[in-house]
Amino acid sequence: MSMEKEVQSWGDNPVKPEKGGDQPAVLGQEGNMREMSQSDDSRMDIDPAGTDTAELVSHSETKLYKRRWVMLFLFSSYSMSNAFMWLQYGIISNIFMHFYNIDTFAIDWLSMIYMLTYIPFILPVMWFLDNRGIRDVVVVGSAFNCIGAWIKTGTASPDLFAVTFFGQFVCSVATVFILGIPSRLASLWFGPQEVSTACSIGVLGNQLGIAIGFLVPPILVPNVEDKEQLARHISIMFYMTAGVATLIFILVVIVFQERPKIPPTQAQVVSRNIPPEQYSYMASIMRLLRNIPFILLIITYGLNVGCFYAVSTLLNRMIIDQYPGEEVNAGRIGLTIVIAGMVGSLICGIWLDKTKTYKQTTLAIYLLSFVGMLVYTFTLHLGHLWLVFITAGALGFFMTGYLPLGFEFAVELTYPESEGTSSGLLNCSAQVFGILFTIGQGKIIDKFGTLAGNIFLCVFLLIGAVMTGFIKSDLRRQKANRLAEAGAEVSQSPNYGATGPSTTCSSSPEL
Repeated sequence: MSMEKEVQSWGDNPVKPEKGGDQPAVLGQEGNMREMSQSDDSRMDIDPAGTDTAELVSHSETKLYKRRWVMLFLFSSYSMSNAFMWLQYGIISNIFMHFYNIDTFAIDWLSMIYMLTYIPFILPVMWFLDNRGIRDVVVVGSAFNCIGAWIKTGTASPDLFAVTFFGQFVCSVATVFILGIPSRLASLWFGPQEVSTACSIGVLGNQLGIAIGFLVPPILVPNVEDKEQLARHISIMFYMTAGVATLIFILVVIVFQERPKIPPTQAQVVSRNIPPEQYSYMASIMRLLRNIPFILLIITYGLNVGCFYAVSTLLNRMIIDQYPGEEVNAGRIGLTIVIAGMVGSLICGIWLDKTKTYKQTTLAIYLLSFVGMLVYTFTLHLGHLWLVFITAGALGFFMTGYLPLGFEFAVELTYPESEGTSSGLLNCSAQVFGILFTIGQGKIIDKFGTLAGNIFLCVFLLIGAVMTGFIKSDLRRQKANRLAEAGAEVSQSPNYGATGPSTTCSSSPEL
């Protein structure tokens, strides 16, 4: 139904709210386009400050489907597989340096290639996501993940470092198709009271892969001098990884779906009804880059997550430097960081769904990440391995718990722009800072020691925490949902005219 026909269904003189009134009028049915004021920062402004334009919101049917959990599980499994391959070299870097006869910088690049690849490929992948949809992105990414894993199965030989690096590069391409998906998947499939939790679970899949990457390689590949024996252990690890990646790819192709037939939230109703001809990918990017709160979030997110990437990549070197011969415990410490972070991510997601305090929660977690890094830095060299487990766990709880907060805060600040675009820009910043921090901290550790390297990261976490305090909390998605709910209350009130539109709203799960 067109906008003109909707207005006609109200009669010749449709009622509109008074200037400055709080109560929205309701237009039409089945998610027709609402009339909203335009700005440079967004396709549609949600109650922008100082505007006199009336907000007109339609209210449509929404439903939750049980299969949303299947989509989330599949994506999380695919993300887990890829994240495992990111760290399967770095956590036993000394073993691979001996096996391939390479230096620390070369082994660090097996992790940093994930970050470097993301930067040039993220814009094309975001365009692909906007134009082809989430299913095609997940299928293509899962295919790259599978292909890269199989390339590495043939590289368990000391003279094949270049080939194993190429296999790692192919896997890194898959990462570009992963990191921006959790917030998009959550928005497409989950209701307003669970969207942050769903995003957190999507991030948890990646964190679980990192946890397994910390734990399993030191067990499967022991530190032995015989290179033939090492080759057998490395080959077993590579084949196990490829088998899991193949199974996940097959399941994604058969089971993963684009989106539910009926949207889960009123915000999604509005997003679906933006005419394609009114949306420009490059215009969307430019609007985001003019959104000052979002730009601040891009920088602060990159600083925090870049520090996490550096700590994860260099953890083996830091632990071995202070506790020689503790490769297995280095992996366990990494596991502790990520498991604590998974708990932190889930708690933060649930907290956001309950309170919607995005700015306050993000700032609090950021400050606690800084404190956690300080404590870890100044206790690492004390000679008590049990203390390192505790301080690393506290660091992981807050630093990794920040990941879904950044995604969800970005969606709120940029609604109704594509979730994949905002998440992609956040992750691009994280990769840039991740490379800079990994290289910078690695050089500092080599020249001045582990303590100086960790202080280097603490300084940037403090800067990020201060900048986070200046981010304006403009929760546009929450405003859109509230306006739609207010419209439903108006339509159901006794004073609402008999000519008002008849719509339904259901949140009961359906298959």
